[in-house]
Amino acid sequence: MQLNDATMAIRPRSAWEALDLGILLARRHAGLLMLSWALLTLPAFALISALLWQHPTLSLLLFWWCKPLYERLPLLILSRSLFGDTPTLRESFRALPSVLRPQWFSSLTWRRFGLTRSFDLPVVQLEGLSGATRQQRLSVLRQRDSGPARWLTIVGAHLESGLWLGALALLYMLIPSQMLADWTWRDLLNMEGNWLWFEHLTNLLYVLVLMIWEPIYVASGFSVYINRRTILEAWDIELSFRRLLQRLAPLLPAVVLAMGLFLNPLAMDAQAAPEVEQLPKSLEPESERLLNQPLTGKDAREQISHLLNQPPFRNQETVTRWRFGDDQTEGEPGWLAQLLDTLLGTGGMQRSVEHLASAIEALFWATFFGLMAYTIWRYRDWLKLHVSPSRITGKTRSNTPAVMFGLQLQPESLPPDIAAEVERLWPDHPRKALGLLYRGLLSHLLHEHQLPLRTAHTEGEILALLRQYDPTLLSFAEALTEHWLRLAYGHQTPPDSVKDELCEQWRALFTGAAA
Repeated sequence: MQLNDATMAIRPRSAWEALDLGILLARRHAGLLMLSWALLTLPAFALISALLWQHPTLSLLLFWWCKPLYERLPLLILSRSLFGDTPTLRESFRALPSVLRPQWFSSLTWRRFGLTRSFDLPVVQLEGLSGATRQQRLSVLRQRDSGPARWLTIVGAHLESGLWLGALALLYMLIPSQMLADWTWRDLLNMEGNWLWFEHLTNLLYVLVLMIWEPIYVASGFSVYINRRTILEAWDIELSFRRLLQRLAPLLPAVVLAMGLFLNPLAMDAQAAPEVEQLPKSLEPESERLLNQPLTGKDAREQISHLLNQPPFRNQETVTRWRFGDDQTEGEPGWLAQLLDTLLGTGGMQRSVEHLASAIEALFWATFFGLMAYTIWRYRDWLKLHVSPSRITGKTRSNTPAVMFGLQLQPESLPPDIAAEVERLWPDHPRKALGLLYRGLLSHLLHEHQLPLRTAHTEGEILALLRQYDPTLLSFAEALTEHWLRLAYGHQTPPDSVKDELCEQWRALFTGAAA
């Protein structure tokens, strides 16, 4: 299994999103899944029906009981297709015996009615676990996402029944009405053996329903299992590190060269370090001192060693054991120990730490100024709008749209009193009046409030920008936009009360502010 070859985005998802992903996965390979299911189940159904021809209900029950074995073939196809190795129909059936063999008896007995069957199947088939190991693995996986897996089985059972009943109803509708007119309920209840073919036909409808639903059921359970493993084993983080390694691979020689240049001063300091001056013999730790005192240094050292070799400072224990060879003696320290001793003794390490601290400080300041530059660039539109409005007011942007939605937005194209003009036009031309009001709103937002509008913006995007830059006009803009959309696209003329309300709000927001 190579995560880099996955045909879907590997990332943590909610269980319900994973179920949707399973449906998309089944739809992607719908042809192969449905054909393989039909080639597997239709011969099995025909064989069971032929052996139990006199007992159609029992034959359907036996076919239904073996569903956990049929579900292993779609899982085989999906598990290989997920990582870019979609098997052919021949390869799938060639691998089928090895897939059906593991734990088939338990799948048909005490595990048959498990509600998390589609979620548990990959543990048996793909991971090959059994016994206590399987149970321990399932206990870890079921800590989350087991609820949606149960609901998948419950809803799937009801969906199977509903589709089967719908197919039966369709079959009933295809029967000629002349034939139905001659039937009575007594005739249907007293059917003899000649009608067994009809019962097997209704059983066949159930098999055809499973051919559509079962691949979706298996794919949904498999996607929930993959999502659970992604969360537990951090597949998304592993993929991120792999992609990072692929991007940084060309830079490895430069990194090695930089490390060599950084460590070169350390080696030079170690080679140029002066030798440690030898202390006079009179100042060595082992030299005789305090010779004129009642307790000489030698006697004091012997008494201290004697005390330290007794409990509670030291508890000696004699252990007798067999061993081979002579006594091993401690050798001279290695080159690494000598190098560390030289570095620590001559101050080279201290200078290296100082260089490293300076590099970290420079990196910190570079990161700080880089974040400041990114923040200014990221919110440049907001800064242009709010930081220095006095400088922006007199400037006209070259990309300011002159027409939006077929409406002229230049201030000189608008009447001096928009509200009065709207009230005059409303009785005879409500569409023109409401369009004038909406055109005035866009012109004010574009030229006076400096809202960064574009010709590609929709009405909803304009409201989103207004919500971000100037929430004070949001309620009026939402009401006006709603009535304008209903009139422009739905041809629904608003009542006169809407005209009065909008004109009053316009005067309060714009005319009053201008005064």
